[in-house]
Amino acid sequence: MLRSFFLVLSQARWAKDLIMRNGLARRSARRFVAGDTLEEAIEVCRQLNSRGLEVTLDHLGESVTDEAGAILATQAYLAMLDAIAEAGVRATASLKLTQLGLDIREGLCLDNMRRILERAQATGNHITIDMESADYTDATLRVFRTLRAEFDNLGTVIQSYLYRSEADMRALADEGAFVRLCKGAYKEPPERAFPDKADVDANFVHLTELFLTPQARTAGAYLGIATHDERMIRAAQTYIKQHHVPNESFEFQMLYGIRSRLQEQLRDDGYKVRIYVGYGTEWYPFFMRRLAERPANVWFILSNLFRR
Repeated sequence: MLRSFFLVLSQARWAKDLIMRNGLARRSARRFVAGDTLEEAIEVCRQLNSRGLEVTLDHLGESVTDEAGAILATQAYLAMLDAIAEAGVRATASLKLTQLGLDIREGLCLDNMRRILERAQATGNHITIDMESADYTDATLRVFRTLRAEFDNLGTVIQSYLYRSEADMRALADEGAFVRLCKGAYKEPPERAFPDKADVDANFVHLTELFLTPQARTAGAYLGIATHDERMIRAAQTYIKQHHVPNESFEFQMLYGIRSRLQEQLRDDGYKVRIYVGYGTEWYPFFMRRLAERPANVWFILSNLFRR
């Protein structure tokens, strides 16, 4: 019930207007959002890099409904890639296709993505396409595959709460794809997604192991293990050690502002750790989904305000 409540709020305009004007909410979100500006985000990248952590930057935004907005978002990513190169920070970029016009016209989205990928290629960078709700899974993978035939600096995301994800991961492993695996943070019906957290967790472990097999690695598959759940991390570490998976085949990914001690512990254990850093004025849906991922996250996020 609490999950559904926050997911409804994430799409409610009245709630967005109310909460974004609330000083406490803005201060709480700031713990998990690098700031409103690109300059602030680059400074956060510098700080994280200095601690031995990699970064992926997200210019927050989604569900753009007009072509002008999609062009503006594209320009923001071009500016981000230029700023990363100029500053010399270690950061890739993550983005949502609905921010680039997928809801308007798939061709528009593809054109905008090509501009971004060309700039990323020219600056030696990498782009990851975030996965949105299950309504967009087919379109997202279609765009990903279309562009991957043209560019080699592109990855995507799979969510372990969807029933279809095993088939998707098997296909992507055979293709030697770059995939970030997460649990999923959208409201989905039981016809599409596991309703029980235990099943989502079990599938996360299963998909992690599937993507780290010798066959997947031989094909060139690379996995971003995106979780703060220590049980999932321990399960991944056990498989990695038992099967002698080289560190060049995977990395751990976590959100900015959450479990920094755990991030540093993984770094100290010799793993690559990448921090997902969002920035920009459109932080509201991103923040609300962090609360909605599971009811325990409400206390989890609030408690992180008072601990490192």
